[in-house]
Amino acid sequence: MVTPPLADPGVVVRFAGPRNVDVVAAEPQPCPPGHLRVRTLYSGISAGTELTAYRGSNVYLNKRWDPVRHLFVAGEQTVTYPIVGWGYSEVGEVIEVGDGGGPSADHDTRVPAVGDVVYGIWGHRSEAVLPLAALAGQLLPQGLDPIVGVFARVGAIALNALLAADLHVTETVVISGQGVIGLLATRLAVLSGATVIAVDRIGDRLTMARTFGAAHTLDARDADVAARVRELTGAGADVAIEISGAYPALHEAIRSVEPGGRVVAAGFYQGPAVGLDLGEEFHLNRVSVIASQIGGLPTALTGRWDKPRLHRAILELIANGNLDVAPLVTDLIPAREADTAYRLLDEDPAAALQVVLDFRDSSPEGRSSDGV
Repeated sequence: MVTPPLADPGVVVRFAGPRNVDVVAAEPQPCPPGHLRVRTLYSGISAGTELTAYRGSNVYLNKRWDPVRHLFVAGEQTVTYPIVGWGYSEVGEVIEVGDGGGPSADHDTRVPAVGDVVYGIWGHRSEAVLPLAALAGQLLPQGLDPIVGVFARVGAIALNALLAADLHVTETVVISGQGVIGLLATRLAVLSGATVIAVDRIGDRLTMARTFGAAHTLDARDADVAARVRELTGAGADVAIEISGAYPALHEAIRSVEPGGRVVAAGFYQGPAVGLDLGEEFHLNRVSVIASQIGGLPTALTGRWDKPRLHRAILELIANGNLDVAPLVTDLIPAREADTAYRLLDEDPAAALQVVLDFRDSSPEGRSSDGV
């Protein structure tokens, strides 16, 4: 076989340091047997995890993760600047497949072929070479706008939190934090038959929560959230899901559930737990707090659920019309202007929900994007 020439390597987004983003030329990569080359179309920015790396507060920048003992320990950091190609919500087109890859009879599980649109994790870069197995079965359902592929991962995070909450029909759930993941969780909870009380500090997000099916909305700036929840429910909510990543919000979520209730902590909390007092309602009301993180699923479900199923479930809900993610995309920004995108999320979070980098016309020379 004649080896095809290396594709235009394009660009990659780099965090040169805290709040210092640039876009640099990427090194060209061959596509060996057992791999495929993907040209990125869109890449979604996480307003939670990614901003911790952008701001410099991410624990991996300050401590070392010991994967054997599953502990953060003092010593050399796991991640250091510059951070190249951060990101986990990509969608792109397969443009090359190395030897040993090709279609099979099952469209849902086959190895992607040239021309297929796939979703996955390869960071904010215009092109990536990945193992075939990494994208097997990760084809975007036919007929969907490719941009919805950026919601596979964030949707999976929301669904994982719902599974951890163990919601039941007619139960009431407080969902704190109505950013992208919180709004997705609100819609998923409504689809599960629950009554949602949505909490946030941004009015436009509470309005969006209503359109996603929330029965009640509470402005965290103006109300004693727990007292209002008890006025609405009597004894308190059955469960609360906290997604904002703010310790005071987690404290209020604990206060909002009934005695013996459960709280799912799904935010990425940073630094000392200022505003969280475990000697109050948590202790006296015997509240269960459950961590939800996309690295694993609830133990009771691991025989039936895994991360690929989470992704597929979200895309199926989008494809069948039960989950409309289009209103969540507030900003589509050319990849070469990534610094603008991060500044927007960092400095004016009320102005944006899902910010997406557009790689459809990226090059080291900075050609402009065609837009949508």
